[in-house]
Amino acid sequence: MSNNSRRKFLNNILGSSLGIGALSALSFIPKNSSKNSNTEKLPVYAEFDICVLGGSCTGVFAAVRAARLGAKVAVIEKQNAFGGVATNALVNIWHSLLDTEFKQQIIAGLTSETMERLAKRKAVVRSGKSASAGFTFNSQELKIELDELITEAKVVPYLHSLFSEPYLDQAGNLIGVIIDNKSGRGILKAKYFIDATGDGDLCHRIGLETYTSSLLQPPTTCAHFEGWDSNEFYTLLRKHGKEFNIPDGFVWGAPLPSTDTFMLAGTRVYNVNCAIADDLTRAEIDGRRQIRAIMDMIRKYGSSPDQLGLVALPSQIGIRETRHIKCLYQVKDEDALYGKRFDDAIANGSYRLDIHHQDKPGLTFKYLDGTEVYSRPGYPEEKKRWRAETATNPTFYQVPLRSLIPPKYPNLMIAGRMLDASITAFSGIRVMVNMNQLGEAAGVTSYLALHQNKPVTQITCQDVRNELKKGGSIII
Repeated sequence: MSNNSRRKFLNNILGSSLGIGALSALSFIPKNSSKNSNTEKLPVYAEFDICVLGGSCTGVFAAVRAARLGAKVAVIEKQNAFGGVATNALVNIWHSLLDTEFKQQIIAGLTSETMERLAKRKAVVRSGKSASAGFTFNSQELKIELDELITEAKVVPYLHSLFSEPYLDQAGNLIGVIIDNKSGRGILKAKYFIDATGDGDLCHRIGLETYTSSLLQPPTTCAHFEGWDSNEFYTLLRKHGKEFNIPDGFVWGAPLPSTDTFMLAGTRVYNVNCAIADDLTRAEIDGRRQIRAIMDMIRKYGSSPDQLGLVALPSQIGIRETRHIKCLYQVKDEDALYGKRFDDAIANGSYRLDIHHQDKPGLTFKYLDGTEVYSRPGYPEEKKRWRAETATNPTFYQVPLRSLIPPKYPNLMIAGRMLDASITAFSGIRVMVNMNQLGEAAGVTSYLALHQNKPVTQITCQDVRNELKKGGSIII
C-alpha cells in the first residue's frame, strides 16, 4: 500500500479519539510532500506545552523534569512500556554515579532517585567501585517504576503510538507531530518539542542536518536465561563459536536482583545502521538467531545442557548508535579524553570510552588516566597507553548544553544518543546514566523557554544549570 493510499484508508476509519483533550480537524500538508498533494483532514488529539518523542529513560526524565516545574507535557512511545534500552532491550546495568576514582559523586537527579525507588522493592543491587557497573536492576520492575514517575508528575502518556511526521504551519514553524496508534492518525500540538527518539527521527524528517559516524557501533540483542554458567560459556565460545556462526565480538552480563535469571549481552550484529528499516529488520532477526546459536552450542558441548532455559527475549535490539544531529557544538574526542570543563555543562560522566569495533572482534577501552585496553572474550587483555603518564588525571568529562540544540527551529531540542559528538567521545557519553542527564537538561531548558516565552537558544546556560541543581542534579 502506498503512503497516500494508507493515509486515505486511515482517514476513512478515523472517528475515535484518544480520550485526551478536544478533538478537532485541521488541514495540513505533510513535510516533504509535493505542492500537488491532496489536502488532508486530521484530528487534533490534544495540545501541550511540551511534547517529548521517545519514552526511553532519557525521554521520561525529560518529561518528568518539565512537568514537575509546571508544564503540561506529553510523552510518545512506540512500544508498550517506557524505558527503552533499560527495559525493552533488557539492558539492566547503569554505570557509576561517581568519578573515575570513586571519590566524588558527579551524577544524581532522576537517575539516583529511580535507583533509590527500586531499592525499596529489592529490585536493584549497587555494584560498588566498578568501572563496569554502578547498579544492576530488574528491568521489569523498572517498567512499573517509570509508569509511576509519569503518573505522579501528571505527564500525559501515549503508548503504542508511533511518530509519523512533523506538522508545520504555513510559515514553516513546527507546531505539532503526527502520530499513528489504535485511534488512527492524528496530531499532537505543542509549543516546544524534545526529540528523544534515539535516531533523531523528528529532526531528520523535518530536514535538519544529520551525519553518521564512520565507525558505527554495532547493536546487541540481549536475552534472559536460567541455568546460566558464564565461565563455561566463555570457554565454549572460544572453542566452538565459529561452528555456530556466533560473531566474535564482546560479551558481558548480569543477574537480575531477587531472581535466578541472568541477562546476557553476548551477540553482535555487524554492518547495520538501525535507522534504516531493512537494516533494523535484519539486525533483529540475526540477533535472535545468535541467541539460538548460543543455546545450541551449550546444548551440544556444555556440561549441564538440560539446566539451560531461555526465559525472555527483548522487544527491541540494543542499539548503540545510528544518526547524529548537527547541533550548535560537537563534543570532540579530546573534550572527553582530557575532561574539558564547559561553562554550559549539563551532564557529567565517568564511564570509560569504549569503542565497539566493526573491523575486528572485541572492543577497546580508553581510560581518562591515559591507559588503553583491548579486550576480546576468551583472550588475554592487551594493555598500552594512549597518552603519556601525567601527575594528575581528569576524573570525569562533561556534555555542554549546546550539543543538544540544533539550529533553525527555536522550539526544538534533542536528548539521547543522537547528540552531536565525535567517535571516541560518543563511545563513553552514550551510556544510559549520561543520556538520562541529557533528558533532564532538555526538559528543564524547554520549560524555561516556555516560561520565558523565548527560543531555546536564548535561554541562559546559568538559568538551566541553576534549575537543574534545584531539582536534584549535580552541577559542576
